Amino acid sequence: MNKTVLQDPDPGADRAAQAEWMRAIAEAQDEDAFARLFAFFAPRLKSYLMREGAADEAAEEIAQEVMTTVWRKARSYKPEAGAVSTWIFRIARNRRIDQLRRGNRPELDPDDPFFHPPAEMAPDRALEGGQRDAIIRRALGELPQDQQETMRLAFYEGLSQSEIAETRQIPLGTVKSRFRLAFDKLRAALDEAGL
Repeated sequence: MNKTVLQDPDPGADRAAQAEWMRAIAEAQDEDAFARLFAFFAPRLKSYLMREGAADEAAEEIAQEVMTTVWRKARSYKPEAGAVSTWIFRIARNRRIDQLRRGNRPELDPDDPFFHPPAEMAPDRALEGGQRDAIIRRALGELPQDQQETMRLAFYEGLSQSEIAETRQIPLGTVKSRFRLAFDKLRAALDEAGL
């Protein structure tokens, strides 16, 4: 495509002239007609896109893409469906929406741990982990009811110590003491097992 741009676009280009330019582009890939259409619409598209929130550079890029689409798809324009301007601005609106959708999607980081399965645990470490879990479960079961309840609220329901105190209507110091006593018993059980 020869990139000829007229110095002074015809500000009075009416719908009939625009339709004629589109016909010439569709039928004969008329570069002069495209240059006229480009000179008329490109600045208007850029202004429209900037009013829609696109940055200057992005608006320029989208306007160029739209005009390239107009060149390539001129045959798909149907005068009976609406004015040339309606068709062109619809393309611009759709490109802007596409750009916004692309911008709202986060870029995927191939190094994100989410995309890599965890390394398989060595058998001896897995056995040790299983033993540790069994010891902790048994020790938790041997805790007094009030300490078990405090641990359950913290670790299974995600409550903070202050929230536990408020929920159970007990002093914060009591909650902290229950935690300390429970952890001491769990640590003693693990030490006894050599873990």
